[in-house]
Amino acid sequence: MKNILLLLALFVAPRVLGDELNVAIASNFSSVSSHVGELYSETTGHRAVFSYGSTGKLYAQIVNGAPFHVFLSADVARPELLERNQIAISGSRFTYAIGQMVLWSPTIEFDSPDILSSDIKYLAIANEKLAPYGLAAKQFLTRAGLWDSLQGKIVRGENVAQALLFVDSGAASIGLVSRAQVQFRAGNLYAVSSEEHAPIAQQAVLLIDTAAARAFLALLRSEAGKQVIQKYGYLVP
Repeated sequence: MKNILLLLALFVAPRVLGDELNVAIASNFSSVSSHVGELYSETTGHRAVFSYGSTGKLYAQIVNGAPFHVFLSADVARPELLERNQIAISGSRFTYAIGQMVLWSPTIEFDSPDILSSDIKYLAIANEKLAPYGLAAKQFLTRAGLWDSLQGKIVRGENVAQALLFVDSGAASIGLVSRAQVQFRAGNLYAVSSEEHAPIAQQAVLLIDTAAARAFLALLRSEAGKQVIQKYGYLVP
């Protein structure tokens, strides 16, 4: 009888000890999150549940009471607002990654953004009003003198993940997306210089203060966490 109880305890214990963590994640970070989630579970025993979307949409959900423990934004502005309005835990905000934007196509060969002045079908970008990568795309195109002339060819995704879907489906022939999304994919890529748009500093902030949530944020700041983030094409502070 004692042996049976011991076996039951061994099977039940991990579930009792591990907490479930709800994390709101900007869509550009989706390719990294599964790797981060595995590392988090392995090192802490907790389980992270990820919800993806544009930074703007996730911010609106949080303001309206969505029960997320942690927010991984693609910008600085929204975490700062959450902290200022006392929706996030004061002092918890930090930059976990610096995004890199690329011009990418699975079919068109090119070696410079001059391709955008040619007869491309459609250019996919994230919505500049909702997504930091969309705003960066607008800044880049404006700086290059192409924003106005491309208006009839721009298709907007709600977020950068949807912008990539437009390219994958053939609805757009080329897109301005996050490097992390295409880091391990075949295709043609031009890395947009960070000097051609405002820095895409991506910040994390704590929303509900638990040990599991703090452990997740600590992982992002650890050397192991930084190595994973860098592997997917981000810079780290």
